[in-house]
Amino acid sequence: MLLEGKVSEAALETVVAAVEAKWSRSGDLADSLERLSVVASAAQAESEGRLDDVEDELFRFGRIVAANPDLRRALADPAAPAEGKERLLTGLLDGKVAASSLRLITQLAVHPRGRSLETGLEQYSSLVAAQRQRLVAVVRSAVALTDEQKQRLGAWLRTSYGRDVHVNVEVDPRVLGGFSVRIGDEVIDTTIAGRIEEVRRRLAG
Repeated sequence: MLLEGKVSEAALETVVAAVEAKWSRSGDLADSLERLSVVASAAQAESEGRLDDVEDELFRFGRIVAANPDLRRALADPAAPAEGKERLLTGLLDGKVAASSLRLITQLAVHPRGRSLETGLEQYSSLVAAQRQRLVAVVRSAVALTDEQKQRLGAWLRTSYGRDVHVNVEVDPRVLGGFSVRIGDEVIDTTIAGRIEEVRRRLAG
């Protein structure tokens, strides 16, 4: 068998069961196996008490990639060998992030499956958050929030949505007063710019 002796027995049994199942689309098998790999990494991180770290590290690395065009090109280059990308990421992140974070980031860089690295990291973050049945909120603010402010915002969102919400903060100097919160497709905008835009929409209507 192709994988025998190369992966754990549990992983082999999972792959065999997935391959033998019936799928409505050709891509469903790969999607499901990838999702299972993320869930397994999240479960490992949770057993090590590092699930919060993995959520934060996936988010932060996505922002680092977005702000660094050279790094993005190096990791997104389809002609670059997988071994080179693995060495680059190991040199950058080994010992600085959880093992699960490094594994997931490397998986995305080597096997992007048609996605940008930033998009893949957002998808993985959502799957990791689901390990605790939590939502993920991306907060844009002109200044970094203190731990107390993040806790208060998380408590307010938990009350509003009836579920735990993991808060990721993106500092953006272009934000004019207040902050905006994105949870999935929903945006809560308290910024001055957001309120101005809302007034413009109402006037235009």
